Amino acid sequence: MRRLTTVAACAVALGIAAPAVAQTQQQNAASPDAMTVDLKALTKDGTGETIGSVTILPGDGGTSFQVQATGLKEGEHGFHVHQNGSCEPQDGTPGGAAGGHWDPDTAGTHRGPEGAGHLGDLPFLTADAQGTVDDTVTAPRIDDASRLRGHALIIHEGGDTYSDEPKLGGGGARVACGVIPQAS
Repeated sequence: MRRLTTVAACAVALGIAAPAVAQTQQQNAASPDAMTVDLKALTKDGTGETIGSVTILPGDGGTSFQVQATGLKEGEHGFHVHQNGSCEPQDGTPGGAAGGHWDPDTAGTHRGPEGAGHLGDLPFLTADAQGTVDDTVTAPRIDDASRLRGHALIIHEGGDTYSDEPKLGGGGARVACGVIPQAS
């Protein structure tokens, strides 16, 4: 399973100075094609406080998601594009109105960001011991980031096995959500 590491780690491996990487990230976030999504903690009543943001950027190798979030438990967290542009609770499930994983090709299966399953299956995120995520992941199969508009991003409580067992990879509860803005 290919998983891209943080931009900073890639820079070190390539011998690029960290300030140059930070400047490139700032320029990318300012790109006219960039979309920024506020992430909010999910509660049984709706959304709570803002815990971070995601900057979505189109690229030659797919769509990148620059994630900065706090307040998560340490470890892996499933990360997905969901069908509906809502973070509201539904039937007692925080963020339930977001619906299931975005699956425009009706694959009907969960196979991860490189598999032939839901297009909304993104690389998992990893929170450090302080509950912070500062990572950039890439979804290589999402070649047109504009198709994401009007959908929700969800961070799950647990990791993701990229399989249908346990259900939807075992990510469990939805803990954070943000709605990708419609075109302006």
